[in-house]
Amino acid sequence: MELRQLRYFVAVAEELHFGRAAERLMIVQSAVSQQIGRLERELGVALFDRSARRVRLTAAGTAFLPGAREVLTAEERALELVGGFVAARERVLRLGTSRGMGVRLERVLETLERSTPGTRVELASAAPDERLRRVADREWDAAFVRGEWAAPHGVRQIPVWQEELLVALPARHPLAGKGPVDLARLARLPLHLTERRSNPPLVHLVLGACRDAGFEPLPGPPHSSLQDTLAALGAGVTGWTVVYAVHSHQLRGGQVAFLPVRSPAGAPGAGPGLCLPTVLAVHSAAAPERVRSLLEACREAARDDRDS
Repeated sequence: MELRQLRYFVAVAEELHFGRAAERLMIVQSAVSQQIGRLERELGVALFDRSARRVRLTAAGTAFLPGAREVLTAEERALELVGGFVAARERVLRLGTSRGMGVRLERVLETLERSTPGTRVELASAAPDERLRRVADREWDAAFVRGEWAAPHGVRQIPVWQEELLVALPARHPLAGKGPVDLARLARLPLHLTERRSNPPLVHLVLGACRDAGFEPLPGPPHSSLQDTLAALGAGVTGWTVVYAVHSHQLRGGQVAFLPVRSPAGAPGAGPGLCLPTVLAVHSAAAPERVRSLLEACREAARDDRDS
């Protein structure tokens, strides 16, 4: 038994005319007659007395009509519930984030609150490749990802800003407090850096910059976490690491100094010396208006950085 058969049956029962029922259903009369016939054969009873002049419900049809209406009412109710769920879900923006986005993420959220009132943003964190997978599977609407990653099919990566990296040194080091630092001056210090498999774009960028500066960095001790590394440097352990500039505002203390990297001589432009691009990963089938509002919030956050 199919729902359309019940709809056709109720329409004929209320119109008592196959032609008028077909017009009401906006289908051809033969389709109505065919489906009613199939329903009768499945039930094993005649639902209508048909004659050349009139159509009437049989006793079986009269008994069947209330139940058919109940089923169609239940269908409408179920569709309303699903529609309400979908509408509520569309007001939730599921956004994957990265550690240390700091004030930039705050600016994005503030802009979204102004531009899309009534939308609730749900933030979640995961490894970069997991963020991309969840966007691909439509579990998340979008995700921020730093650096260049191979994206799953159907995922677009839209550049939103450049992420400046700062050198972190013990505050007692002679270079601390002296402005931008040449990486070549760090050649004799161990580099405390995450493993390549944890963040390939970051490791590739830092090691490449060191080689461009003319040295192969000395490997520091095994990396556990950024917080542990900064604590060790603050306690006087020899070495250096890198920190996202926007994150450094949350990490500043008296024991560790954060220094920008001096751009190589002759480098084009006057921008920061060590940067990693940040992209917004979205599904190619995402609603354009949702992507548009999120991208505009990112652009405004980037403008605020330039103006500050």
